[in-house]
Amino acid sequence: MYSGGYTGKVLRVDLTHQTFSEEELPAETARDFIGGAGFTIKYLFDEVPADCDPLGPLNKLIYACGPFTGTRIPCASRMAVNAKSPLTGAVGVAMTGGHFPVELKRAGYDVLIVEGVAEKPTYLWIKNGQVHFRSAKDLWGLATSDCQQVIKDELKDQNIRVSCIGPAGEKLARLACIVNERRVAGRRGLGAVMGSKNLKAIALRGDQQMAIADQEVFKAARKRMLDAMKNSPVLYSEFAHVGTSGNVDNCTALGIFPAKNWTATGAYDYPEKIGMDAVATRGVGRTACAECPVACSQMRLAQTAPYTGIMTEGPEYETLYSFGGVTGVDNPDAIIAADRAADEFGLDSMSTGVTIAFAMELFERGILTTDDTDGLDLRFGNHEAMVKLVGMMGEREGLGDLLADGVKLAAEKIGKGSEKYALHVKGLELPAYDVRGAKAHGLGYATSYTGADHNKGYAIQEIFGLPFPYPVDRFAVEGKGALTMWNQDARTAVGDCPTMCIFMLDTSVAPFLFENTADLMRGTTGLDLSPDDVQCVGERVNNLAKVFNTLAGLTRADDDLPERVKTEPIPEGPAKGQRLTQADLDQMLDEYYEARGWTPDGVPTRAKLEELRLGVAADKLGLV
Repeated sequence: MYSGGYTGKVLRVDLTHQTFSEEELPAETARDFIGGAGFTIKYLFDEVPADCDPLGPLNKLIYACGPFTGTRIPCASRMAVNAKSPLTGAVGVAMTGGHFPVELKRAGYDVLIVEGVAEKPTYLWIKNGQVHFRSAKDLWGLATSDCQQVIKDELKDQNIRVSCIGPAGEKLARLACIVNERRVAGRRGLGAVMGSKNLKAIALRGDQQMAIADQEVFKAARKRMLDAMKNSPVLYSEFAHVGTSGNVDNCTALGIFPAKNWTATGAYDYPEKIGMDAVATRGVGRTACAECPVACSQMRLAQTAPYTGIMTEGPEYETLYSFGGVTGVDNPDAIIAADRAADEFGLDSMSTGVTIAFAMELFERGILTTDDTDGLDLRFGNHEAMVKLVGMMGEREGLGDLLADGVKLAAEKIGKGSEKYALHVKGLELPAYDVRGAKAHGLGYATSYTGADHNKGYAIQEIFGLPFPYPVDRFAVEGKGALTMWNQDARTAVGDCPTMCIFMLDTSVAPFLFENTADLMRGTTGLDLSPDDVQCVGERVNNLAKVFNTLAGLTRADDDLPERVKTEPIPEGPAKGQRLTQADLDQMLDEYYEARGWTPDGVPTRAKLEELRLGVAADKLGLV
């Protein structure tokens, strides 16, 4: 049925009854959603009640690769993991790389759906179409790296790939993530969903090779992309050697690297202590995802006490923010230690750091005292307290128990006006770009179907000055609605669905973004999609996700930004005085909804959904 790219199979695993079955991947699903995030949102919409308890038995955990994964297309070992998020109550898509995605394809599947709840701690062992339900009794409580190694030793195969949770996921922390190698499906609490199912890990092994539909078309498309990568002025010369850490320097220069829970953006010179050159002094090597010639992941080793000898893969830009700038910490070794601890406990490093910064501001304002913090001095910049608190959150001990569910729930429990200092959208903590100085990026935070997510609508025009589809003024408000729609649809269509590394695409093939994906699809799968068809896939996926969120009870009021962003200007630096007022946000939302063909309340119309072949979604919404 499929001439290339797809295995054509969906594996469904029922933990409650310890059964499994294989299903055929429908051809129309492949055509309309391509793969990855598209597949997971389609299955989530079809099978998971939007009003279900995210930590209850009706939620499902869905893994999906794209048609490029497992082929010789570079930077395509990516996959989406999805469930209804326990952190936001919305669609919970997370993207991750490494080697697990390729192994899922080699094991024979495009999609893995895990449903039900195991009676006892369990892990899945999947090899070439066979599924085994194994006891995870001796794995429960293990850190993620230990869990992966014990499984490989138990199954006597060091080439097995494992996706697992740490103690945070077992304890249902809503900041818990899923870890494969040291790559993470994070940001939405998917580790808690896995823990709620008593599922410690999924282990994979397979030897299936992906067919290619048209070798000549495939080779030509792949060569064009490789040439663009080679000719990129930054991909191999910079990105491969520093990863995303260079963005500390870039965003500081723009005046949008957030500091001290966004109270001191622009006031400090963080590159000197934790920027690209500073963390490079800790470098001990690089690693790569499968079939990636770039190898952007940097291995870094802490050099000073009390962190000497701790190593992590990273820290990436977002982690240099979450355990650095936003907490006021300028000790690179403490950031390395906190990053490693988060990985081992299975905590999302971004949300964890922002939540700690929230607690630090409350401490400095007297809302929290040492009686509340287990004696910790939580002033901004106290790196030892920060690292200690990561472990407390991972184990849900003391103050860590309160913070392990993120800033929104913590603020609701603390009260005393603390919600003013809780930086989130839809319950998801803010990423590392002060959007008061990058307005389209801010609209992306507000409207992303997952909550505050920099990758779902990354404004490359504002952050990197790239003129695609056209250059913009980052401080301007007008016109950012249509631009944000383009950014969201583009990244979904060419990154999250096929599935490919969006950083590589941004730095090399941006001038022919949709054409690149269309050509690769034609060669890999035989599906004849035009560049416009590819872009439409992004629009279709974003609309279906919006329908799910609407059914889950989210409204225009949830497409919002924190009070601080709207009322307090950036205090210092190149973006001094900038803010994104409620009037600005309302104008951009009106433009955005109009561009999308939605109602002024942000609800997709039947006409738009029918245009996108999503009539069933219109029916479920009860639209006339």
